[in-house]
Amino acid sequence: MIVDKITVLRQAFPYLLQGAGMTIRLTFFAVMIGIAIGTILGLARVSRNKLFKGLAKAYIEFFRGTPLLIQLFLLYYGLPNLGIDIQSHVAAILGLGLNSGAYVGEIVRSGINAIDTGQMEAARSLGMSYPQAMKYVILPQAIKQVVPPLGNEFIALLKDSSLVSVIAVRDLTRQGRLIISRTYESFLIFTAVAALYFVMTFIMTRLVNYAERRLNVGD
Repeated sequence: MIVDKITVLRQAFPYLLQGAGMTIRLTFFAVMIGIAIGTILGLARVSRNKLFKGLAKAYIEFFRGTPLLIQLFLLYYGLPNLGIDIQSHVAAILGLGLNSGAYVGEIVRSGINAIDTGQMEAARSLGMSYPQAMKYVILPQAIKQVVPPLGNEFIALLKDSSLVSVIAVRDLTRQGRLIISRTYESFLIFTAVAALYFVMTFIMTRLVNYAERRLNVGD
């Protein structure tokens, strides 16, 4: 019995690794999208322009107030009804990235607001414009504030990426389910899947901690 389970696991492992590779790629591109969107949203949320602030708030409220799974369904199953067909992995990356952008936006906003207002006043008194003061004075200091929560957000994003398995993306979770459909070894395969997720999140946690220590050097 044990030998049979080891054989099943050994045969399944290459496919699980392929799924883990897909999960990492999806998370990487979603993180890039999330950072880009979140930075824009965070800056809009602290701007003096009421239109930008209102649009950013509406975006954040929508994506934080609706389930990620429904957002994925809208992209993959809903857009074709409007004549827009996208591949499953593209829908997965967009869904994860757009959702993450809302959370990153709030993280960036809180990081900027954590900087003493005197910093902006001092920069403006030196003749800097508002964008210059934000770029050269506020944002460099805010980065140190946002690294820990950003790390937590990206770790959560990696785990949430398991939801893309429902739109036929062959990530780690879907690969596990496909193997189970052939072997009926639910406990064994899902344990292996959980172990691989743990390894990925453990490595990401260590990378975030390293980045945090590097940014704190000289404080």
